[in-house]
Amino acid sequence: MRSPGPAEGHRQPMSKADYVYEVLRDDIRNARVPGGTQLKAAHLAERLGVSITPVREALRRLEKDRLVSYQSHRGATVIDLTDAALLEFYQVRAVIEGLGARLAATRITPQQLTQLRQLHDHMVADATAGHLTQLGEQSRQLHLTIADIGGPAFLGQHAHAIRDSYPVPTNASLWLNPQLAHTHLTEHQRLLDALQAQDPDTAERIMIHHIQASAAHRLRGHTAAR
Repeated sequence: MRSPGPAEGHRQPMSKADYVYEVLRDDIRNARVPGGTQLKAAHLAERLGVSITPVREALRRLEKDRLVSYQSHRGATVIDLTDAALLEFYQVRAVIEGLGARLAATRITPQQLTQLRQLHDHMVADATAGHLTQLGEQSRQLHLTIADIGGPAFLGQHAHAIRDSYPVPTNASLWLNPQLAHTHLTEHQRLLDALQAQDPDTAERIMIHHIQASAAHRLRGHTAAR
């Protein structure tokens, strides 16, 4: 449960509460603090070199983000998703990101498509070289970029918020499986081709299927780990 301190890459912003919030959110999102972990305000304040007040404020913000929950006699606890909640997470993702792909197919510019293809080509090169650890974050970037293109006013923001609500640790990424990585990259290629063809029906269908397939793999692993 070790977390990086201010000297390890976190720049303390103007507000100490903002600083604590960013550190804890990053810890949770990257699963350095796993689901079910109790967060003691006094311990966090001592570790981060702040008073208890900004820690409590940060924990309240994390509760609004649905990353922690409060229980009587336990205080703040990092949320550990049940199988049902995990399935719901992927179902919501499929709806939001599927719609994002549909809208992106009608709005994407040649420059945006080029940028997405460059990212995809970089991922293919990394996968070919066996550099799998960065693929998960690159995939997240590709998906959210498509959502931002499709719905720059509202939808993209929802896609980001949904992704942030369920942290996937780097060492649990589906992209670490070479066979799955190959399958995912093939689906990304088909998705980009649909965007280039300005085919909203196909773009939405591919995105939904892609996310549903990931859900099936994630749920099998989640159940086996329990």
